[in-house]
Amino acid sequence: MKAVVLDNPGKFRWADTPHPGKPGRGEVLLKVRHLSICGTDLHAFKGRQPFFSYPRILGHEIAAEVIEVGEGVSGILPGDLCSVEPYRNPVMDQAVKRGKTNCGSQLTVLGVHEDGAMREYFVYQAANIHVTRGLHPDKVALIEPLAIACHAIERAALSDDDTVLVIGAGPIGIAIIALARLSGLKIISLDVNRNRLDFVKDKYPETETLLLTDKIVDDLQTLLNSDLPTVIFDATGNKTSMQNSFNYVAPGGTIVFVGLFVGDVVFDDPNFHRKEITLMASRSARSRDFKKVIELLTLNKIDTSGFITHRIPFQNIVEEFEKLYLPEENVIKAIIDF
Repeated sequence: MKAVVLDNPGKFRWADTPHPGKPGRGEVLLKVRHLSICGTDLHAFKGRQPFFSYPRILGHEIAAEVIEVGEGVSGILPGDLCSVEPYRNPVMDQAVKRGKTNCGSQLTVLGVHEDGAMREYFVYQAANIHVTRGLHPDKVALIEPLAIACHAIERAALSDDDTVLVIGAGPIGIAIIALARLSGLKIISLDVNRNRLDFVKDKYPETETLLLTDKIVDDLQTLLNSDLPTVIFDATGNKTSMQNSFNYVAPGGTIVFVGLFVGDVVFDDPNFHRKEITLMASRSARSRDFKKVIELLTLNKIDTSGFITHRIPFQNIVEEFEKLYLPEENVIKAIIDF
């Protein structure tokens, strides 16, 4: 069985690995059909991903076909196309017992802490399999990042009078916009990349777009009749952007950090208190987020057309992976076709 292993930052290699064999009790055998490339994969390749160890098989945004089911598995059949919830908790700790399965103290993530799906077959626990009958494989490969966006929006608990600013028009930022717009709220997309903002504007014309300048607070207030956004989602994973968000949010507003970086976030405490800001982190997603996204996709409520801008055949991934970093490629989302 063919697999691609990231031995060290920047060092992919092909490997012949054993077929995973028959699934055990409560497990399923999966054949990978499509694999969406995540920012986590891109950061890991460059050696900038926290919570990561090498060597590692990458890949956790998965569209897979069920080949065989193990004993005790129900509701899943061979031939089913499925999304994989790539997080599991080996320990039922305090967070897991309280339903916060996305932030267990010993949470493992497929393709980060354990080998992922950049291979032909793998076995996974049936409890983390979400069957997607009727959805195109391209949409199935986008379910995991959409679920991350879904969880972030749930964290923010949007109200009817909110104004939303999404910082970072990458895949997660765009996914947040795709879901937040269902609320009918005013949404602003902020980025340093004009091409990405143009993509957002073309895709979701009702979304306002702003290019980052040194007068961004003035730009926001001009757009919002002297007001500021009440909810900010920062999906950049950039220290400067995340720290500056404290200056962009309205008094009494909420900031949700969806991206992360290796380091410390520093903010002015008097400003934080003066505005009575609510600061939140949003990590990964939970099972109910996957279910909600699948339902919305099935009902055609989420428009994902145009998200996938690049396709790479599995057999070409080692040679073509680095082109995804090139600015001139204007990558939004790349898919590996198996």
